[in-house]
Amino acid sequence: MTLPLVLASTSPFRRDLLLRLGVNFVQDSPKTDETPQLNESAQQLCHRLAIAKAQALGEKYTAHLIIGSDQVASFAGEMIGKPLTHINAVQQLSTFSGQAVDFYTGLCLLNSLTGQYQVQVATFRVHFRPLTADTIERYLQAEQPYQCAGSFKSEGLGICLFERFEGDDPTSLIGLPLMSLVTMLQHEGVMIP
Repeated sequence: MTLPLVLASTSPFRRDLLLRLGVNFVQDSPKTDETPQLNESAQQLCHRLAIAKAQALGEKYTAHLIIGSDQVASFAGEMIGKPLTHINAVQQLSTFSGQAVDFYTGLCLLNSLTGQYQVQVATFRVHFRPLTADTIERYLQAEQPYQCAGSFKSEGLGICLFERFEGDDPTSLIGLPLMSLVTMLQHEGVMIP
């Protein structure tokens, strides 16, 4: 018997990605403090938060496979947050013009029945085209990606901002590395497809 799945995230992007696998799951908010710890790197932060998000729902879902994920963007060694406003998004995209931004996506699959978990961090690098102020403004007006780290939606019109990608799994850029997740689920006896 395979355990039911829980997605420990309210993200519609992660939900849509998980739906691609054709599995049944419930989605719930992990209510986790995402504040970075002192001297914590982007990789360490998303690794820790992926585990924390899965574990946060372990008491509520006691015999489940709980998927925790967290993404942290980094530019020139500094963590990048969600822009939240148009002005901040303009500033982020202007800074990224012609540059590369790294995205680290932590993924944890917790078996809440046994307490055992699998965890890994996927790295994905985005190389931006040189962006004019006009291009940035048109893009932001069209997609308004103010809740997205890096000020873009790669699954949408944001693709026009990039020259190339470096990474193994393009779904990690959207926030849930499906290739790694399939492997983790298979280790728990969930066969996909």
